[in-house]
Amino acid sequence: MGVHALLSASSSKRWLNCPPSARLEENFPNESSSYAEEGTWAHELCEYKVKKYLHRRMKRPQSEYLTEEIENITDIYAEFVISTIEELKAQGLSVLALVEEKLDYSHIAPSGFGTGDMVILAPGLLHVCDFKTGSGVFVDADHNTQMMLYALGALHAYDYLFDIQTVSMTIIQPRLENISTFTCTKQELLDWAESIRPVAKMAFEGKGEQKPGDWCRFCRAKAMCRARAEEALALAREEFLDLDHGALADEVELTDATAPYSPDTEAPTFKSPALVSQQEIEAILPTLNRISEWITVVFAYVSSEAINHGVVWSGYKVVEGRSKRQFTDTKAVVDAAAKEGFTDVYKQELISLTEFEKMMGKKRFAQILGEFVVKPPGKLALVPETDPRPAVDLNGTAEDEFEVLDQ
Repeated sequence: MGVHALLSASSSKRWLNCPPSARLEENFPNESSSYAEEGTWAHELCEYKVKKYLHRRMKRPQSEYLTEEIENITDIYAEFVISTIEELKAQGLSVLALVEEKLDYSHIAPSGFGTGDMVILAPGLLHVCDFKTGSGVFVDADHNTQMMLYALGALHAYDYLFDIQTVSMTIIQPRLENISTFTCTKQELLDWAESIRPVAKMAFEGKGEQKPGDWCRFCRAKAMCRARAEEALALAREEFLDLDHGALADEVELTDATAPYSPDTEAPTFKSPALVSQQEIEAILPTLNRISEWITVVFAYVSSEAINHGVVWSGYKVVEGRSKRQFTDTKAVVDAAAKEGFTDVYKQELISLTEFEKMMGKKRFAQILGEFVVKPPGKLALVPETDPRPAVDLNGTAEDEFEVLDQ
């Protein structure tokens, strides 16, 4: 397990917005998860693929997490990095490519350091690349604090060699089809560094004001954070218990609710002070996720404490959920079934699209099977307008995505 800095680049959005969080998290274990373990191994595979291109020795890593999807998304990362290096070489530039490079930015954030997935240097240029395996949160490179701290570390170490003037930072997040690049001047990066220096000092000392926000998502202290609990409860009171029904009644128009209804006429509609308006729902939407996520986090925490540490919560108990039957020894099952004449016990499936492409090569694959390949649209989701993904044109889409159950 690698050593992580207190003021890590990956948690920088959190400690820059809520400085005390860095020290508060020290009170809670840094527990891993299958998602984190998969991400760690996928990074190792990325490292191997880029080093293979650079003719640097490294044994291909092996893991239970190897899937067609992991192979594919790490290929996308490697292809981006390789094409970036090749483009610089095509311009006649001398390139230094650093894989999994430790970057020290402690001159800005006390004891701060991190590991850059890929650092590419050429005369006057610095390009930092970061691979993301996640699909739950879209990560944009625009003024991304993690990337800017990595860039500061690389700038501090190599500026004297390359006289860097332009800094580019790219996030490659294949599961969301996201390759995002932010470019700024060296001076812009240095100005930002000076602006965060006092905040970093407060965070290192555990000082400053606790401030809840979307940066709480991965904070280890979030379940027990008083500021977050107070905010969630205050939002609930403000948005749901103190609605101004009088104002609602004044702004709506009542229609005739006494007219008889028939299938041939439009159903009568009316509004009343008992219902919130669309405008009011729009006003509270930004708070719903934060309240819901806080509730989920608290329940997850108390469940873990009860199940894993024997903590007793008044009014609650631990029970065993429903489970599915499973075989203990697959080979023994096959042998026992075959002994009694049951041999047709395996299913056969067509090899995957990616396996076909690797077997044939991309060019021949496109020629032979390209006409049979289709990429269906992703599942629709409602997200805030700040999400950088383009909005979907819903004209004619609803009928395609949803079945009307009125028959």
